[in-house]
Parts: sequence; C-alpha cells; structure tokens
Amino acid sequence: MGRLVAMEVFVRVIETGTFSGAARQLRIGQPAVSKIIAQLEERLGVHLLLRSNRGLTPTLAGQNFYERAKRVVEDANEAELVARGTGTALSGRLRVCATVSFARLHIIPHLPAFLAQHPELDIEVVMDDRAVDLVEEGIDIALRMGPLSDSTLTARKIGQCKRLVLGTPAYFSRAGIPLTPADLVTHQAIVLVQPALTSVWNFKQGTTETSVTAQGRVRVTAGEGVRAAVLADIGLSVTSEWLFAAELKEGVVVPVLQDWELVPLDLWSIFPTGRRATAKARVFAAFVEELVSNGKIITTQFAG
Repeated sequence: MGRLVAMEVFVRVIETGTFSGAARQLRIGQPAVSKIIAQLEERLGVHLLLRSNRGLTPTLAGQNFYERAKRVVEDANEAELVARGTGTALSGRLRVCATVSFARLHIIPHLPAFLAQHPELDIEVVMDDRAVDLVEEGIDIALRMGPLSDSTLTARKIGQCKRLVLGTPAYFSRAGIPLTPADLVTHQAIVLVQPALTSVWNFKQGTTETSVTAQGRVRVTAGEGVRAAVLADIGLSVTSEWLFAAELKEGVVVPVLQDWELVPLDLWSIFPTGRRATAKARVFAAFVEELVSNGKIITTQFAG
C-alpha cells in the first residue's frame, strides 16, 4: 500500500464520515477501505478513528494527520497537472452539482465544448435542487442561485439574473393582466418552496417599495415544477429570466409589471469548505464564467 493512496483514503473517510462513503467516491469496495485504514493505523502505531454506533470521528492524532494528509494529496494532484501541462492534462472525474433546470438548460448544452478541450476528463453532473453537502457527496464544484444560507462556504459570485413576473398569454387572457403588485393577490401564483426562499415577493419602483405574499393552489419544490406549472397555464410566477429564456424569446410566456423591479438572483460557484479547489474545478468555474460573460448563459454579467 502506497503512502499517498492511504492518505487519500483516510481523507475521504474523514470528509464523508463513513467507510462506505469513501468507498463510493473512490470506487472501491468498503472492505478495501477498512483494510487500508487498519494498515495505516498499524504502521503509524496510533488510533486515527473512534468508532461508535453514531459513526466515525477522528482522534486528536487522526485530526492532525487528516489536515496534513489533505494538503499532501492536493499538492500531489497539482504537481501531476503541472508536470503534464494544465492546458491538456485535466483527467479523471469532475463532479458538478447544479439545480435540475439550470443544468439541463444552461450547462449540459455547453458541455461538448468543454469536453472537447479536455478529452481525458469525465464529468458527472449531479442535478439536485437541494443545497447538498458538497463534501459528503464528493462534489468538486456546485453552481447555486440565490442567497447562500451557509456563510462558511467557499464561494464566488459570477453572475446576476433578472427576476420577472411572468405567465402564459392563455393564463393572462383568462385571469387578466396585473397592473400593480397589489393586483397579484387575486392571481394564482406558482410558488417555489425551498429553505432559503420565502413566498413574499418584494417590489421596488423608484423610492417606492411594496411586498406581496404569493397565494396559489400549487406549490413546488423544484424549478422544473415552476416551469411545468406555468407552461400548463395554471398561474403566474416570480422567477428568474434564465428559467424561461427560450420561452420568453419565443413569446410562449410574457413578462408583466416590468416597470417594477425585483431583487435579482445571484449565481455562485461553490467549492467544498475546508478544501482547496482542485484544478479541474477551477477550470470548470472559469468556463462557466466565460459563458456568462459572453452572454451564452442568460444572466447579467457580474463584475467582482
């Protein structure tokens, strides 16, 4: 067993909290992980992990070893990339996480160009509207929209997108066109239900500010649900421009109350807390930022 291999296995065990989680990320059997950790503890002559019914926790020696082993593994990965040349040396697997709609509409269609630039790299796109634990799920980079609930995240704001009140012409023909935010209380609202979001819509016009609590019979937990409900003529919604970019261009949905402003939606690139971003993750983040700056992803370019 090589030292570097053992270090990487131990790092994955600590970051996932289980032997099975480390095994899944490394794509090896759980018995192999257990054996490597046992051999590592025997060679070092110390206990690195405390095992209980509640899971695995590092001992003091284990925590100290983890912090140094993590840096060694990261430095080794970087050294390989430098030796091969960063322009063509990206290889292995990159796990990217994004919401279902954003990945489907704005990331996956652009993957052919990225894959062509890095022919030895495989990409696994984790499509999930939840704010998943990046370390536990083995995510290299996540793309998230809206406010960040965790201030400890390593994040970079790469774009902003307009939020609009929109619906289909058929819905507005049936329910009428709202002329002020107050008119929305008489409409069927499609509400996106997520921990970081509320059903209160805040509008601004010059120095005037007003809030409306969305009311409707349909609430959904994913952006794809908002799309489906709006396109089914069920109601209107306050949502981001990127979620309906094609439909807005084609007139399938139309915006209303355009003389009122809504707080824009921020787009972030997120990296696992406590771990230096890998070269693969940094290159992919730069790729997405370039898509934003070139207008290929429907956002307002953010400088900062």
